[in-house]
Amino acid sequence: MDFLNELNEAQQAAARHEEGPMMVIAGAGSGKTRVLTYRIANLIQNGVDPFSILSLTFTNKAAREMKERIGKVIGDGEARNIWMGTFHSIFARILRTECERINYPRNFTIYDTQDSRALIKDIIKGLAMDDKVYKAASVQSRISNAKNNLIDALGYQDHAEIMSEDHQAGRPRIAEIYRAYENRCFRAQAMDFDDLLFKMNVLLRDFPDLLLKYQHKFTHILVDEYQDTNFAQYLIIKQLAALRENLCVVGDDAQSIYGFRGANIQNILNFKQDYPDFILYKLEQNYRSTKHIVEAANSVIANNKDQIQKVVWTANVEGERIAVHRCYSDNEEGRWAATQIFDLHNQRQQHWKDIAILYRTNAQSRSFEESLRKLNVPYRIYGGLSFYQRKEVKDLIAYFRLTANPRDDEALKRIINYPSRGIGKTTMDRLLVESTERDLSIWDLVTNDATPPTSVKGASLRKVQDFVQMMRGFAAELDTKDAHDLGMHIAKHTGLVHALYQDKTPEGVARYDNIQELLNGMKSFVEQSKDNDSDDSASLGDFLLDVALLTDADQDDGDENKVSMMTIHSAKGLEFENVFIVGMEE
Repeated sequence: MDFLNELNEAQQAAARHEEGPMMVIAGAGSGKTRVLTYRIANLIQNGVDPFSILSLTFTNKAAREMKERIGKVIGDGEARNIWMGTFHSIFARILRTECERINYPRNFTIYDTQDSRALIKDIIKGLAMDDKVYKAASVQSRISNAKNNLIDALGYQDHAEIMSEDHQAGRPRIAEIYRAYENRCFRAQAMDFDDLLFKMNVLLRDFPDLLLKYQHKFTHILVDEYQDTNFAQYLIIKQLAALRENLCVVGDDAQSIYGFRGANIQNILNFKQDYPDFILYKLEQNYRSTKHIVEAANSVIANNKDQIQKVVWTANVEGERIAVHRCYSDNEEGRWAATQIFDLHNQRQQHWKDIAILYRTNAQSRSFEESLRKLNVPYRIYGGLSFYQRKEVKDLIAYFRLTANPRDDEALKRIINYPSRGIGKTTMDRLLVESTERDLSIWDLVTNDATPPTSVKGASLRKVQDFVQMMRGFAAELDTKDAHDLGMHIAKHTGLVHALYQDKTPEGVARYDNIQELLNGMKSFVEQSKDNDSDDSASLGDFLLDVALLTDADQDDGDENKVSMMTIHSAKGLEFENVFIVGMEE
């Protein structure tokens, strides 16, 4: 029990809490991760089976760090057995086991935002709608919102308020797009990110035996950043915790910043209605910030109408006062900030990596980037194009996806003619139209010997069938090769690596290096699985699941000495010596 002595009094009380619902309201920098870590370690020391602890975080990185910390306190073996990860990664894992009940195969594909948007664009085109009125991103946002509120396509078109909003916005046919989108995802045996929560709710709602199974399995549930949960997440937690009510939620109503993504502040404010007997713990000492920063933050938060009262304080030094600098234009602001940063580095020996520029939206970064480049200041943009979104990486991953799930139309369309196989756009358009008319995936259409496609014949069809044969060859290796060996095999035999190797331009070399980096990542993934004594071999399917669930916050920072540029949302939970908050006139 010695480890609990490292906590202050308020932290200790929360970590020692035994049974029943509890809420920890934790101000910024108050050591909430430490409390969660030690609370879990304390539960295990007191005889709770790690397999029965469910701990939900908002990034995989946070889960990894917590597991490492718990491992240091009670040993890696115990820590490894905790069910810890993001909502999406944990419920994707459960869905992989249980999804056959809702007619999905275990090797279902997870569509990322780009895949999902490409499919919506396709549907808008197929329904002959004006893509200037029905912008894919706006439609995607409406569908996502509906799913987060557990409204399916049928419920959407019957929902008077939603339909009225769409009519007023001049987009009355979104329900039609949603219906087609739902159908196409199902046909491709794919789920998007929102489906992972939506379908989990469907499983718990429609199969009482399953609900009971997981209620018995998870005796203790802990949720981090509870103020950022949406309705779908809230409902899963509520149902899983209903049997024992050993629920610990940690959050801060004053840090709720994801309303635009469907997060519902009422989840934390109404906790006492759901659990009248809950115990409230407050972590009010800030270990991270100076007195000036804490006082400024308190004065801003004091204006919130609905709030759980707390008094955040710090024993740290006064620190520098917050400086306000007014500029006449965004270009002047960019120049001023860049000059200040240049001076901090050259005159005050600040490392570049200790400096951050924060803005409201990524679009605001331009003037700062230009000014930093002129002064040769190295910088990196968070939330820019992540490694797994780069074209060449997505291309190879599309081959992997199609190997694991041949009905994945988005993957097939992406790579059927890359590297070039003489399968033109006309051929693909015809196959797409016919597959939609016959309600088949493209793969099922072209492999249907009884009723082969009628829209494509002769040499064109033979080229498609050659591609199918190659993909079948890869799929035959799924059970015999691990992710890395099969990945190498696919990269070589598709001709993709060869095509990139031939391109000796600087861009071509960078693309080739990225593919090598991806294959190295697969090697590490396989080695890690062996280290974890995992029962499963690290299959290609396991690797794809791992990659699909990475968030921006999980990208490895490396030890790059660069100025960080990001939105205020991305900066949550990070620390820097010098921070420029720009574009504050908005």
